[in-house]
Amino acid sequence: MKFVHIADMHFDSPFVTLSDKGNLGEYRRIEQRKVFKKVIEYIKENQIEYLFISGDLYEHQHIRKSTIEYINNLFKEISNTKIFIAPGNHDPILKKSFYATFNWNENVHIFGPQIEKIEFENIDIYGYGFDDFYCSAINIENLQIENLEKINVLVLHGTLDGSNSLDMQYNPISKSVLQQKGFNYVALGHIHKNNFEKNSKIIYPGSTISLGFDELGEHGMVVGEINSTENKLEFIKLDETEFVETEISCTEINSIEELIEKINEIKIQFNKLYKIILTGKRNFEINVYDLYKYELNNQIIKIKNETKPNFNLEKISKENTLKGLFAQEILQEIENKTYTDEIIDQALEIGMEVLE
Repeated sequence: MKFVHIADMHFDSPFVTLSDKGNLGEYRRIEQRKVFKKVIEYIKENQIEYLFISGDLYEHQHIRKSTIEYINNLFKEISNTKIFIAPGNHDPILKKSFYATFNWNENVHIFGPQIEKIEFENIDIYGYGFDDFYCSAINIENLQIENLEKINVLVLHGTLDGSNSLDMQYNPISKSVLQQKGFNYVALGHIHKNNFEKNSKIIYPGSTISLGFDELGEHGMVVGEINSTENKLEFIKLDETEFVETEISCTEINSIEELIEKINEIKIQFNKLYKIILTGKRNFEINVYDLYKYELNNQIIKIKNETKPNFNLEKISKENTLKGLFAQEILQEIENKTYTDEIIDQALEIGMEVLE
């Protein structure tokens, strides 16, 4: 059986971190549609039998009926493809959600809040969907494959091996338990960075289109072919725009003009959006909002200041002032190595600001 696996499309996302940069949020919403059309075109061209959508297809709080109609019309174009959707925490199957009220095309199956099995001649597809914005667990331990002679696929949204209290709110799943179940393929969603490995059977494809600078790297879909003996899997990049971060050290920069020159020297690639991280010791005050007023390349979306003040402690320590005494104490702590460099830097910056 041939399939396509996507997740975390987040249609009608407000793109909060990008919306203050001109019309970039709207531009990315258009890109969502372009990327989704690529998925549908690939399915048509390659006669794909199954499409697995592992949650967060859309944003429940923002989704428009026109967008749902757009999605469903594309589903109609692949009427011979069986589509399985496992709702996630951003698109739960609520009583008044579009999953519950909209007349989806007949090739679409939406999983509910109980583990369900859909049977075909040679394949059984299991799935589960969120019915709320949070899900503590689906008790995966009790799930048993009924026919190991068939190809068995599990489609769901959740956190694999979560390690903190936040993870526990989004359907925590044990990878070791999943492996013991014996599924030929587990189509996961929720984590926006893919964990794709050709030899793995438990896959996050990542978000189909990057939503911002916390989702660096390539984004797309997993395509595969499964038979009784092996999985042939491939990750295909779909999102032509890539978010990247680049650092500029300010230690040797002595003025705002020099800093702007350094920023403008960055070799900008047309298909990338940039976040500039300022690092090192600063020799002058840096106001990020002032930097945006300069003529910067419009592909530079965000600037983050992580610099530390460049204090001359030796010089300050010779002053007959409270700042001098404080500098002496800091130098002593540096020599004793009582605290980490990070703690020393924080104490130095706060102390000097108070004593200014």
